[in-house]
Amino acid sequence: MRILVLGSGAREHAIILALRAEDTAHDVFAAPGNAGIARDATIVDLDPNDPAAVTVFAGEHAIDLVVIGPEAPLVAGVADALRERGIPAFGPSKAAAQLEGSKAFAKRIMESAGVPTGRAVRAHTLEEVTAALASLGAPHVVKADGLAAGKGVIVTPDRDAALAHAESFLQSGPVLVEEFLDGPEVSLFFLSDGDTVRPLSPAQDYKRLGDGDDGPNTGGMGAYSPLPWLSERFGGEEEFVDLVTRTVAEPVIRQLDADGTPFIGLLYAGLILTDRGIKVIEFNARFGDPETQVVLPRLIDPLSRLLLSAASGTLEQEPRPAFAEATAVTVVLASEGYPAAPITGRTIAGLEAAEAVEGVHLAHAATAERDGTLVATGGRVLNVVALGSTFRESRDRAYQAMDRIELEGGQHRTDIAARVVEG
Repeated sequence: MRILVLGSGAREHAIILALRAEDTAHDVFAAPGNAGIARDATIVDLDPNDPAAVTVFAGEHAIDLVVIGPEAPLVAGVADALRERGIPAFGPSKAAAQLEGSKAFAKRIMESAGVPTGRAVRAHTLEEVTAALASLGAPHVVKADGLAAGKGVIVTPDRDAALAHAESFLQSGPVLVEEFLDGPEVSLFFLSDGDTVRPLSPAQDYKRLGDGDDGPNTGGMGAYSPLPWLSERFGGEEEFVDLVTRTVAEPVIRQLDADGTPFIGLLYAGLILTDRGIKVIEFNARFGDPETQVVLPRLIDPLSRLLLSAASGTLEQEPRPAFAEATAVTVVLASEGYPAAPITGRTIAGLEAAEAVEGVHLAHAATAERDGTLVATGGRVLNVVALGSTFRESRDRAYQAMDRIELEGGQHRTDIAARVVEG
């Protein structure tokens, strides 16, 4: 196939690497891409958020499938424009993407579908936020209602910090004050063609900047998959996935379809396992980052076939995707100052040495080549991804490779997957 992947992050690089790993050779294009993606795809000078530009390119270049990576093109309606031209697009419509674009929309859908989630109050003013904080109690959870690149959430016992966070986002729209939910978090992806749902393998990511879940929230500093500890409570990963499919994914997909906004693409369910059962923290309308980097390398079935089936409405013909028993760990290398004020433009070295570690590959997030030198262009720079037969092996490989990479001021967590190794 001729496949166009929209996006420039490690998630998109992971998708492209999975497409490249298939037995069938595809012509893969990417816009706007990054320095790592440029090694594995043809870079296209194209604004991924421009529905008309994407559609014209796809039509003129006989693209068989467009895979929309980030949230911004979805909310901009890129998938709608492609489908109007009859071009298969993996990604929900602008209306269905509000499941991620608006936290209030997602809460309404969950309530209508009977999906378990925490209580929430939508606040438009600082006075309303103050009242909601008092009503729901501490620890306080405040979320920007719209897109915030993974940085719109604060969880804190400090009321003043919660108010300050709310005030910073109220300038651009309402916020949600939510009930604090306690328990381990799980990310679970579902492919959907608007009717049929097929689950992938769960992962756990690390949102806080520092070891021990200290510091500010980020877009994600690492992840691992699968989750062997699910068997302690649910009898196994398959049983857990079946339960979430039945009680969360299928009801939400049915509700969106009933509302006239069928969801075609990747439904990301951010879950928390509380003492009162599984509850949804949030939905995203695309592959999660960095979880994609540990889920897709374990996928046995051809990713291209699954994505095209979802985009074409034939997912019911596909069996449940199968995954290898291998373990996968990813560690994010971030720039100095991330997430508040990342310092960019610094040279990155040692990548060939890192990739020489057995079982390791790199997924680039914010890299560019300038005058023959690789430089960091953003906060999260790249992912070290390691596969192994055990978590100890894959984790050791990831950190051995990370130690070979040089970036002035670079930072990464040292405890990714430590808990699962220690048992």
